[in-house]
Amino acid sequence: MSARSARRAVLFDFGGVLTSSVLDGFAAFGRDECGDETLPMRLFAEDPTARQLLVDHEEGRLGHDPFEAGLAERLRAQGIEVETEGLIGRMQARLVRDEAMVELVASLREDGVPVGLVSNSLGRDCYAGFDLPAMFDAVTISGQEGVRKPSRRLYEIGCERLGVAPHEAVMVDDLAQNIVAAERLGMAGVVHLEAEETAAQLSQLLEVGARRTSTVQ
Repeated sequence: MSARSARRAVLFDFGGVLTSSVLDGFAAFGRDECGDETLPMRLFAEDPTARQLLVDHEEGRLGHDPFEAGLAERLRAQGIEVETEGLIGRMQARLVRDEAMVELVASLREDGVPVGLVSNSLGRDCYAGFDLPAMFDAVTISGQEGVRKPSRRLYEIGCERLGVAPHEAVMVDDLAQNIVAAERLGMAGVVHLEAEETAAQLSQLLEVGARRTSTVQ
């Protein structure tokens, strides 16, 4: 087995991996409430104030309510009036749980593979319906750590909590920029598109767990 494939732990992103894409959820919110499916992500990409709101919230410096109020204000600056209260919850309501990926996490643990969550936080309700402590051996969320992906420190914390070195771990994320950052630290990376392909890639990378990951549909 090559050095690259000798991995024994997996870290998973949340939105876009255990659920449908956050980007798709934001696009649906933009279409339904703003009349423009591109507006939410354009706002975060092009509006420095909106971008800083997101960073501050994901790193735990800005609470949920002021984040929602600030984002509503940035939307108003674009001529879009939305109800502030529950704004992020309405975005998150468009995310759909990916049962195949939830099953994959469970099957890895059954085979003795340490699994962790490394997630950028987005709102108090984003993990509703997921019993994270029961699903994972370790949970690392940006808002609780004061640092967000793609900062290498968040990946380091995730590995430390699983008791593995970065070169022993795989990071599964739907965003290529986050995978690039993980690989720079020495982790193997899997860009998640759909469960069957992710399971196949993990089967090739892991020292153990190949039997069950290869059967996920």
